[in-house]
Amino acid sequence: MNTTYSFRPFLLISLILFFLIKSSSSIAQSQKNADDLKLWYARAAANWNEALPVGNGRLGAMIFGGVNAERLQLNEETVWTGKDVDFVNPGAKAALPEVRKLLFAGKYAEAQRLAKEKMMGDKKVGSTYQTLGDLLLDFQHSRGDVSNYRRELDIDSAVARVTYIAGNTSYTREIFSSAPDQAILVRLSANKPSSITFNVKLRRPGNKATFSAANNEIIMSEHVGDGVGVKMVAMLKVINEGGTIAFAGDSLRIEKADNVLLLLTAATDYRGGDPLKLAGDQLAELASKNYAEVKKNHIADYQQYFRRVDLNLGASDGSYFPTDARILAMQNGYEDPKLIKLYYQFGRYLLISSSRQGGLPANLQGIWAEGLYPPWGADYHININIQMNYWPSEITNLSELHMPFLQFLKDLLPDARKTARDMYGIKGSVAHFATDPWHFTEPYGEPQWAMWPTAFAWGCQHFWEHYLFTHDKQYLEEFAYPIMKEAAEFCAAWLVENPATKQLVSGPSISPENRFITKNGDTATMVMGPTMDHMIIRDLLSNTIEAAQALKKDVAFAKKLQGILQRLAPTKIGSDGRIMEWVEEFREPEPGHRHISHLFGLYPGRQINKQQTPELLQAARKTIDYRLANGGGHTGWSRAWIINYFARLQDGEAAYENLLALLRKSTLNNLFDNHPPFQIDGNFGATAGITEMLLQSQAGEIQLLPALPKAWKKGYIHGIVARGGFEINLDWENGKLKQVEILSKLGNPATVRYGDKIVTMKTEKGNRYLLNADLQ
Repeated sequence: MNTTYSFRPFLLISLILFFLIKSSSSIAQSQKNADDLKLWYARAAANWNEALPVGNGRLGAMIFGGVNAERLQLNEETVWTGKDVDFVNPGAKAALPEVRKLLFAGKYAEAQRLAKEKMMGDKKVGSTYQTLGDLLLDFQHSRGDVSNYRRELDIDSAVARVTYIAGNTSYTREIFSSAPDQAILVRLSANKPSSITFNVKLRRPGNKATFSAANNEIIMSEHVGDGVGVKMVAMLKVINEGGTIAFAGDSLRIEKADNVLLLLTAATDYRGGDPLKLAGDQLAELASKNYAEVKKNHIADYQQYFRRVDLNLGASDGSYFPTDARILAMQNGYEDPKLIKLYYQFGRYLLISSSRQGGLPANLQGIWAEGLYPPWGADYHININIQMNYWPSEITNLSELHMPFLQFLKDLLPDARKTARDMYGIKGSVAHFATDPWHFTEPYGEPQWAMWPTAFAWGCQHFWEHYLFTHDKQYLEEFAYPIMKEAAEFCAAWLVENPATKQLVSGPSISPENRFITKNGDTATMVMGPTMDHMIIRDLLSNTIEAAQALKKDVAFAKKLQGILQRLAPTKIGSDGRIMEWVEEFREPEPGHRHISHLFGLYPGRQINKQQTPELLQAARKTIDYRLANGGGHTGWSRAWIINYFARLQDGEAAYENLLALLRKSTLNNLFDNHPPFQIDGNFGATAGITEMLLQSQAGEIQLLPALPKAWKKGYIHGIVARGGFEINLDWENGKLKQVEILSKLGNPATVRYGDKIVTMKTEKGNRYLLNADLQ
């Protein structure tokens, strides 16, 4: 990619002058307390894409920060419509041999029509994630008489604030979502007594929620989805210091208070139990606690995860300016390493805030979604999106937060077994392109995106990755390996012999969600033997063999899988030097397609690397260059994947160029990733990509600074993790390694590479090892 961005100095000068004139005191304050880990703004959010997210893994809010009318848009992770349904097409099993026969004969269009009719399920019960509702505050400030406004999110403490002066009074709102206390707290304060007057209420779109109020509390409840979904309850309690509280219809009226504390809890019956009692018990326990202690516990709980990693990519003056101004400056050519640092840590913040043990995994929007019908239902797309959500979990030292996804995959098993049996007549477990909290695994809709039976196999990569970083044998034996084995059993039975080549191939299947043009001029999607399927299956079978060997069990099964691997159709390079996406070199109607699925073996897989497969590495480079030359990377998550690709190609300049493109073209003012619309996977994917630029460990080596760009001449990253259980502190200057400190968490041997220098060393658990640029 050869895009050139010209820097226009007048833009930055004009921004500086604008904010000096309009917000001089805010700028002075920010200069005095410049903080690299704050998103901040000199105005309220104009729309949802500018609001700021807080979350405790389960309960989240988007903060708008209006002066006279504050809105907190609320979410609870289990507010879903839908239910557990079975919609396997009864004709699928009988149609499977005929579909395969048509595909082997090159009759792609005919096979696709038959698959749509006989293999796609009829999903009559829809499902979607929904908003919990809104917390609305209506203040009584004189309009136009406001100064020194600032709205911020401190991602070091996971506390948001809104501050301003109205009249001669300074006001502060402090907002956070506490994991220890499972609640959202809003504290309103002023520098003068009796200054806080406002109305507060709860609202939910659709006008179907019911409300009740008593004892300074408001209760909102609804059976969502017109009864086809969860029963939900949200409870709000107002605690005032000074002043009075009165009921005003469906609102509470607070007058002339000194300080006010709002406590919000919520629950559903998704996991059983009475949501009213669950939310009520949480609220009663919280109301008895001291605010300062609750805040202290919240920050300590959050920082135990967040502060594991520290990053410095160099100096800039960006922290002195509002975040939206920094993004605008980046769009006009300015390079802001501190904004990249903020973006990186914001990705970790989002994972901590949307994925906690015991909860659901982060969905397409994490936990933050507006309205009753968010894009794509904010569901779980398992053909890239949820996997990308968890790419940064292990490498950025958030291993525990990987578990919600792993548990979710385990919860898919009952339906995954049923789909394998009833749809294909095969033992084992299978899932297709998407699912929801009711854990369906059947395909529905169009074969172009749905006829893809390797989603569960891809998910199983995460079981093995968690083991590679932790070497937890009990987890592997009792939790991960049995699931991996089931997925491998399905793949072993699913593969069939190609009558022409005698190799084993997968199918009917697709290369998500791409199309090709047949020799007859038809547009089709399904083939026998798409490259991505084989890469995923090769990855799964190899990992399952290694897991069996680690556990010293299932020798015969591992031997069977090894035989299948030897017969599995290999990754092929086309006549133009690119990795082939399908079994033939078809023409592509979308040569810049957002999915680059046939490079799974490069990332997140480990089949393509410099040490072992240099010819495939070169072909992978040509594949990416071709996609980008034809408009690829136009969605945020796709661009994030490309950053990881270039990191694995060890091209720091190209990785950095695509990181800049992500920030300039696919990042909203609140740093959310833009598909468009908002989709959180790009945030997570880019955080993983930045880490891959600085550390890799997929090829049996701990590789230091494999894709360091020239723009990051001096810096450090401390606390990231390599496979084998090594915590790494990396420092560099003048574009070269200065030193590396390695903490051996498990006592495994380590092979460390920096450029052409390699050292292999034995380690002891708990010991730290310091190496210089010569790895001595």
